[in-house]
Amino acid sequence: MILTRRVLRWPIKQSPSLPVNTCFSSGIAFDSIKMAAMFSSSEISKTASSLLSAYASFAGSMMLVRSMANELIPHQLRSYLYSAFRYFFTPLSPDLTLAIDERCGMSKNQVYEAAEVYLSTRISPKTERLKLSKTRKQKHFTIGLEKGELIVDGFEDVRLTWRFVCTEGQKPHGGEKKHFELSFNKKHKDKVLDFYLPYVLHKAEEIKKQDKVIKLYSRQCPFSCEDDNERRGGSWGSIILEHPATFDTLAMDPALKKMIIDDLEMFLRRKAYYNKVGKAWKRGYLLYGPPGTGKSSLVAAMANYLKFDIYDLGLTSVRSDAELRRTLLSTTNRSILLIEDIDCSSEVLERQMRNKNKKLPDRTGLTLSGILNCIDGLWSSCGDERIIVFTTNYKDRIDPALLRPGRMDLHINMSYCTTDGFRLLASNYLGISSKHNPSFAEIDSLLNSTEATPAEVAEELMKSDDPNIALQGLVNFLKRKRDEADDETENKATGCGEVGSSVRRLNAIVSRVKRLKTNVDQRKIMMRKRK
Repeated sequence: MILTRRVLRWPIKQSPSLPVNTCFSSGIAFDSIKMAAMFSSSEISKTASSLLSAYASFAGSMMLVRSMANELIPHQLRSYLYSAFRYFFTPLSPDLTLAIDERCGMSKNQVYEAAEVYLSTRISPKTERLKLSKTRKQKHFTIGLEKGELIVDGFEDVRLTWRFVCTEGQKPHGGEKKHFELSFNKKHKDKVLDFYLPYVLHKAEEIKKQDKVIKLYSRQCPFSCEDDNERRGGSWGSIILEHPATFDTLAMDPALKKMIIDDLEMFLRRKAYYNKVGKAWKRGYLLYGPPGTGKSSLVAAMANYLKFDIYDLGLTSVRSDAELRRTLLSTTNRSILLIEDIDCSSEVLERQMRNKNKKLPDRTGLTLSGILNCIDGLWSSCGDERIIVFTTNYKDRIDPALLRPGRMDLHINMSYCTTDGFRLLASNYLGISSKHNPSFAEIDSLLNSTEATPAEVAEELMKSDDPNIALQGLVNFLKRKRDEADDETENKATGCGEVGSSVRRLNAIVSRVKRLKTNVDQRKIMMRKRK
């Protein structure tokens, strides 16, 4: 009522352009604003002081409650309560994130490897940091992601985001733990699992075949050609295998060479057969023979022919059966496991030594039983399309349990150089054949009566670029070896007394004189060629 009377007494001056009711309403609004301003200025100080005092009281109470909670409630229970509060009060996200770890237990994660290869072809212009590398045998650059980088991919109507994450290991010297995070809308989960990820695996296999590089892995290799921590689960490091050996360059008997190639081809195409008969898809080869007969070169030729990686395992670096299992499980399919000079490993000879010496104490480390179990036991089935190669200079020193079929399926005798092997070496090193040089007949006769390894023959052929000089040097070398063999036979027949020792000294002097005369003759021939 008071407000109404004041408004009625308010002098109203009608505007010529506004009606009377408009002026009256403007007066009421102006009066209301004035009353509100008078009320705010009087009450705002009281309201602010009340709010400050309430806030101070609330803050003090919360600090008291927090200190009491820290004293009375255990840390584990507090963490659980905090996580529960965050769970209930955090808004639900429409996205689903899949974590793809580098390893799956003791084995490598196939999805991680495929994603690493596939994403290298999905780099966008928005990516800020990349890793770049290239080896001599690679046709293209290898591109990898740096930590925290994102890649957006599309599959049909689905938008997918990949993120590369690296975290430090909890254990000292544990290295980095790497994984990919794949995020997408939850409603597309079935499509991603049933179609997108198989598509990634398929594309990764195609990319690998296009730029396949054969690698040589070793436990003693300190670095990897890809990453220092790439193989930390099995302690493997790798380099690019650049060994040029092929079956075309091996100085072997042609029939033996063809038999090995046919056996490898049959092994590759018999996956269904191995499954049908209930055997692990693997093949064992024993290469035995004197040093220098080309055992390591044959392994390199097999790897180059099959496009298989090589894992060079030294048994002396393995401390226990459990470590051997972890090491073998970290190898990949389509690979060759190489154990060289297995006769030199004390662990392999251990059982034979126990049979001869019953006082030998039992070992708790690597045992023959553990080796056999990994080669032909239950653990041998953890992988497909694998070849196991043993090399030795002395076959009779190996435990027979390692040599039976199913473990070493094919025994290959790497013998001394034959006439066919010599012709191949002459063609490779000198570019000549038997039709162009009469020395071939004499060399063939000497090789049939003298034991010379392909490495020794190749070394003689490399001493000169002139084929005649090189062949003559090989003839002299084979004659010296024949004479030394004859002298050794005579010494054995003579005995070990004074006469035998004198004969040996005399033979050694004669051999040195012959060697000096041969060197002088070669120098004279070279001088004539220069003139």
